Amino acid sequence: MADDADRYEFVTRWELDATPEEVFSILEEATALPRWWPSVYLEVTEVDAGGADGVGRVVSFFTKGWAPYTLRWSARVLSATRPTHLELEAFGDLRGRGVWAIEAKPPGCVVTYTWAVSAEKPLLKSLSFALKPFFAANHEWAMARGLESLKLELRRRRAETADERAKVPAPPAPTPRTGMPLLLGAVGVVSAVAGAATLWRRRPRDF
Repeated sequence: MADDADRYEFVTRWELDATPEEVFSILEEATALPRWWPSVYLEVTEVDAGGADGVGRVVSFFTKGWAPYTLRWSARVLSATRPTHLELEAFGDLRGRGVWAIEAKPPGCVVTYTWAVSAEKPLLKSLSFALKPFFAANHEWAMARGLESLKLELRRRRAETADERAKVPAPPAPTPRTGMPLLLGAVGVVSAVAGAATLWRRRPRDF
């Protein structure tokens, strides 16, 4: 079982001017993610098509956020109820489950994403003790870009002409894959401070 420091649980809530069917249709099309959510999904490949309802489908992902590290992981569809529920099992650099819940809320809908995973990539496992808030902020950034990108994708799909589609702005692009020395330097500083604090607590006291 993974240590608590390696575990992450996030709940994200989006309010959209869209129907549950519109949103579900976009989310279930995993291989299109690099086109409309490119800031996070760099590559997506279908490994297994699964059943007619999508259950059992396996997709491989290569992802990143604003932080200077990438993740390779896969997801298997555990259950799907169109257009309100999609549950995924993640494995690879991340292991756990993700659940998309879509609820109609006139005039639009509310999308809730619950992401409960443990870090399996050595980098994340070794640094979680020091930089868990940093990794959490990276997830929040990724989901914020997801909301922005999803709204643009809805506009693109609703466009009635090629000219209207061309006027829809491009989604946010991925950040440069640089800055690892800065990240590791930050880890060193945090570790040094934590070590100093531990020594201070354990120091002999004069009475």
